[in-house]
Amino acid sequence: MGCSNESLSVAEDGLLDPWVRAGSRMALQRRVLRLGKPPRRWKAPSFVGSIRRRIKEVHILGRPLNCEIGKKSRFYGENGEQCGVEQLALQYYAGEGGGWHGVHAESGIWLTIFGLLMWDVIFSDVPNVFHNRFQTAPLDLETDGFYPVRKSLIETHLQKIQDGMAEEIVITSWELHSGTACLGVDWGGHSLSELRAVVTCIGGPCLASLCRHLALDYRSWSSGMPDLLLWRFHGEYRGEAKLVEVKGPKDRLSEQQQAWLLLLMDCGFDTEVCKVKPMPSVS
Repeated sequence: MGCSNESLSVAEDGLLDPWVRAGSRMALQRRVLRLGKPPRRWKAPSFVGSIRRRIKEVHILGRPLNCEIGKKSRFYGENGEQCGVEQLALQYYAGEGGGWHGVHAESGIWLTIFGLLMWDVIFSDVPNVFHNRFQTAPLDLETDGFYPVRKSLIETHLQKIQDGMAEEIVITSWELHSGTACLGVDWGGHSLSELRAVVTCIGGPCLASLCRHLALDYRSWSSGMPDLLLWRFHGEYRGEAKLVEVKGPKDRLSEQQQAWLLLLMDCGFDTEVCKVKPMPSVS
């Protein structure tokens, strides 16, 4: 509309709103940077360094099955089968990409891990958050009140996770509560052995940091996680993990996905974007 000064003021006011969070906040920050160049604003905002951090990229080639605009990209996999970009990326990481095990799970596996690790916190005895026995979570889980009311219990629990007890906590929760409905927990999505391997390879500090963010703001951070979770062992008890957002030829990162990748980098995770490109045609 040509109202750049007014737009900048509205965007800056929006960043002062505590309810503007996650991807929405990052989108507004980028808008402020675009609009707030000299002479409108001479001083760079404090967040400029954070959102301009470089996210590692990996590029792989695939034999395209279709390149139609408006349709999800499809490729031929290793054995000639049809697959999406996520499955193609999993094949790459399992082979020449480093011998990784992995799943295309987006937020699902993380909410399951959070539920299992924090089960005793989620279902702790707090007044007025459970009104019937059919609830799958306390009424305040997706509010700002969840963390402050349980701060002492949460931080004590997170310290155990950080100290290396995550696998033991997952096993205990699985054995005691398997099949019991809990918000975010998909009992059939992953086996106990797979979850044990994942939390072992991720490590306590990263898990504790991620669980803290979910406890602080479950509503904002319970979606938009990277497509792939990869892990591999070095010996019997040591391992590493990687989170990968996969994008096809016409795709780009959403603001929520960028916010997640930067948050995960802050938590200590190894993250990257895998861009799948069609093989050049042979003339």
